[in-house]
Amino acid sequence: MCGGPRGRMLAGMTAIEPGTDRYGTAFLSRDAPDGRLPEQGMPPVDAMRLLGDELVLDGIPMRNLATFVTTWMEPEAQRVIAENLHRNYIDHAEYPQTAEIEQRCIRMLADLFHAPGSTTGTRTQGSSEAIMLGALALKWRWRARREQAGLDTERPNLVFGNDVHVVWDKFCRYFDVEPRIIPLRDDKLTIGPEDVEPHVDERTIGVAAVLGTTFTGHADDVAGINDMLLRLKGEQGLDVPLHVDAASGGFVWPFLYPDTPWDFRLEQVRSINVSGHKYGLVYPGLGWLVFREPADLPGELVFYEDYLGKRDATFTLNFSTGAAMVLAQYYNFVRLGREGYRTIMETMRHNARLLSDRLVADGTFELVGEHHTEQLPLVAFRIAGERPYDEFDVASQLAAERGWMVPAYKLPPDADDVTLLRVLCKETLGQSLVVTLLGDIAEACATLDQKGGLHALDRRRVKTGTGY
Repeated sequence: MCGGPRGRMLAGMTAIEPGTDRYGTAFLSRDAPDGRLPEQGMPPVDAMRLLGDELVLDGIPMRNLATFVTTWMEPEAQRVIAENLHRNYIDHAEYPQTAEIEQRCIRMLADLFHAPGSTTGTRTQGSSEAIMLGALALKWRWRARREQAGLDTERPNLVFGNDVHVVWDKFCRYFDVEPRIIPLRDDKLTIGPEDVEPHVDERTIGVAAVLGTTFTGHADDVAGINDMLLRLKGEQGLDVPLHVDAASGGFVWPFLYPDTPWDFRLEQVRSINVSGHKYGLVYPGLGWLVFREPADLPGELVFYEDYLGKRDATFTLNFSTGAAMVLAQYYNFVRLGREGYRTIMETMRHNARLLSDRLVADGTFELVGEHHTEQLPLVAFRIAGERPYDEFDVASQLAAERGWMVPAYKLPPDADDVTLLRVLCKETLGQSLVVTLLGDIAEACATLDQKGGLHALDRRRVKTGTGY
């Protein structure tokens, strides 16, 4: 028999009021607040448990092999973040050392990207904001050159491949720039100078090249595009700058492929964006924009504001924003140093190559793109031959059986008959988990071999690029 208050509650299952010492709280027998603010609040423990129970339905970040965004930081870094969540980055008068630490990070990134001298830049909410700002600088500098030459400033265009993040399309639409998009092919999933040159003319504000695509992790031929632009500059007088979208690759190439020129070692590269919250190993959201030299940031885009007793220059789309992730980035820089970043990148590449080698060993899968070349630490692969299921079914089966989040998707138009799966081999996916994942993929395929595809799925293409 059940005795005492708790026993009687369990036996009778009467309505439970919040704030009591009984097991459970009122929201267990009511809908979660929705549509309007509740008339009355609830105790803090109840609110915390309500959110906790809702978030149980989300995926487990450690099993999220789809996102480029960082899902784990050291406890000490988490403490830095927690202790600075209240700090507003924009309040330079009140938090001058936070502003100085941001500038330290920019100077360190400029050095990492081989800036030839003094430079400038800014932190952003992510690479989407950084790209918007970098592309605005391209447009303003193009317009200034045209006006100085007495030419019209109508119909500007921007050249990029269809391997870019959707933010490049957004920029062109929002800021009235013609997008000249280079299509991909089944056998060519990045772009080079021969692809770019036919699209460049006197109205081109710039060319965008990607260092580490979200599809297969490979890079556009940045050096080749730079050389082509230099040739056009000498032959035709067209000074077309190059922006490198290094959202993912900016923290990978300097440590895994240090001898490959893609950055400010190339003359036409005038600006670079990189995501701190990807391979910079910081939680979202944090991006960085670095210019080759101060002159690459048009003065018209910088605003000076007298705010809280100090005159500050601002060059961002956002104003108030948290300082915690900037401080977390600096924590990583001083905690890891070049050696630490290199070790982490090499470990991730090791596990990506282990996964790719074993995936293709029995002939069930084949890799998409070049193998064991300069690439982000990821594995893009697809089913080899005919099977009674497709890549979407494999992804669904992995999620159903073991909770792995592995994306399946089609490539952009002109290459959209290619469907692939992609695994990000991040810092937390160690070798033992890679072996476990391989076994789970094999079991998922064995299950699908017996029962066929799980269900009909919508195969329409949706352009994505996780984590910006």
